[in-house]
Amino acid sequence: MSEYKSDLLIIGSGPAGYTAGIYAARAGISSLLVSGAQKGGQLILSSEVENFPGFADPITGYDLMERIRQQAQKIGVHIIDDVITEVDFFDHPFVCNSEAGNCYTSRAIIIATGASVKWLGLPSEQKYIGHGVSSCATCDGFFFSGKEVAVVGGGNTAVEEALYLANFVEKVYLIHRRHSLNAEHIMQKRLFENRKIIIMWNNIIEEVLGNDDPLEVTGIKIRNIKTDRVQKLAVSGLFVAIGHHPNTELFRRYLRLDGGGYIATNGACGETDIKGVYAAGDVCNPYRQAIIAAGCGARSAMEAIKYL
Repeated sequence: MSEYKSDLLIIGSGPAGYTAGIYAARAGISSLLVSGAQKGGQLILSSEVENFPGFADPITGYDLMERIRQQAQKIGVHIIDDVITEVDFFDHPFVCNSEAGNCYTSRAIIIATGASVKWLGLPSEQKYIGHGVSSCATCDGFFFSGKEVAVVGGGNTAVEEALYLANFVEKVYLIHRRHSLNAEHIMQKRLFENRKIIIMWNNIIEEVLGNDDPLEVTGIKIRNIKTDRVQKLAVSGLFVAIGHHPNTELFRRYLRLDGGGYIATNGACGETDIKGVYAAGDVCNPYRQAIIAAGCGARSAMEAIKYL
């Protein structure tokens, strides 16, 4: 167990956290960044990033975050790979405790804990997570080469997953509960042009089917919400891409949350209801765009610097 004292503690290591660290380091602020369980945040799960300024060619989310991490370290950001499990915002300076048994004391805090995957909530889905049910095509898609799989969702993430999987699987069923997608136009165009992808409009997944020995997915049961028709699709994998929820449970006792569970901030500056505590990135906005998160991180750091 170690004790760390700093002027600024940054919780989270996605685009928002790393950028906040870079701005704080450039200002000469004594700061620490605690990475959290997923170093680099959700972006490391993205197969290709095409809309981050400065890259003429697509770059993987993992590579992008590694570059930003290296930039942060080079400029002097002190990064500790640990997970904050407890916070106390009632007293000042603020105190946070971690999974590794460390204690972090700081005068200001930037929360950049991001968001996590939403699951369907089916018992059968939970049973097969890691055994055919996944939330990351980039991580697990290789294991389904030459097979048939399904993706559930209708936004950018679902379309991206389907397009990525189509590169090496036999067939992709895209299951969506509506008759239109929420994804960007250019991504929808690519999807509709891909002959390996079959869209199952107006359908929901009722059950994930599979074997117990070995534990593996063999299919899914879907129902058309307009006709009530139930059918089974023989697939070896299911990729869930229905959205994310902000990682705010740790702060619920102290900070005001909006209707979506995001940390409520005062305007775009990231200020929360507690003086000296700021929020940045997906933890306080639903856009889930790396460039927006990075901008929020910079803005929050600048406000924290003025506060300090």
